[in-house]
Amino acid sequence: MFAVETRALCKSYGGRLVVNDFNMHVAAGEIYGFVGKNGAGKSTVMKMIDSMVTPTSGEVLLYGDSIAHETGTKIQATRRVGSLIEDPGIYPNMSALDNLMCKALALGISDAKGRCVDILRTVGLDVAAKTRVKKFSLGMKQRLGVGLALLSSPDLLLLDEPFNGLDPEATRDLRSLIETMNRTKGVTVVISSHVLDQLDRIATSYGIIASGHMVRELSAAQVDEECGDSLRIKVDSPERALVFLQEKLPDLVFVMEPGNIIRAKGESDGEKLARILHEKDFVVLELSVVKRDIEEYFVELMEGGTSNV
Repeated sequence: MFAVETRALCKSYGGRLVVNDFNMHVAAGEIYGFVGKNGAGKSTVMKMIDSMVTPTSGEVLLYGDSIAHETGTKIQATRRVGSLIEDPGIYPNMSALDNLMCKALALGISDAKGRCVDILRTVGLDVAAKTRVKKFSLGMKQRLGVGLALLSSPDLLLLDEPFNGLDPEATRDLRSLIETMNRTKGVTVVISSHVLDQLDRIATSYGIIASGHMVRELSAAQVDEECGDSLRIKVDSPERALVFLQEKLPDLVFVMEPGNIIRAKGESDGEKLARILHEKDFVVLELSVVKRDIEEYFVELMEGGTSNV
């Protein structure tokens, strides 16, 4: 079962379509990296999942239940969701404990104080429980925001740009907290972020949005495979060499790129490949390893490509 599924989701503002025919699939137990440029529609999608924004058309399902506003399942479904979208919504002149208590009482949580103390311990703010939030660093405020999202013991956690503005230590602490919640409590996490190197460390799957449309969904294993090293080959007879290599080494993927460059993808041995070409009387003009990082890969997808390299 999917923790989150959207079907043909659309949202318009003033006649401008900002989310268009958007289909998303987040399996229960995943850490789902939601990637896109500014203005691509990430926050709008997350607000629709959290029922903060009403879709123009389409459907959102949480754990199989539709949360369409005209149905009676909305309240029941959204109780399973905790979110930190844009502003954490904290009161700066109140302590961390009092901020949590306000929300806990509003939610009708039994033993509210005990629950709030547990949350402060979980997010590493127990020593600052009675400190006014206006004295908190940005990282501490982000952790408190996550704590507020966790108060109702959600099955699904939505985090919109949680690493923005954090120093390396705060980023590491927040990343560790997300991993712990996912691993020990089975919380499904959807994270939208521009900090791709952080997503790369924790995400188990990804969705890439461009201009309000889902470009592609893929697993972390697929990203690793497609971002892996490849060999760049230039020979005197490229078209003939491409056919030869495809027949000789069927376990590898060979594609012709602009400039008559052959790209070999997969677990390849450069020396072996050069020897095979030489034995067939091809003149190898260039043979080099091309390294590709995750940022380059996602930028291509965010620009609307279908990158298969």
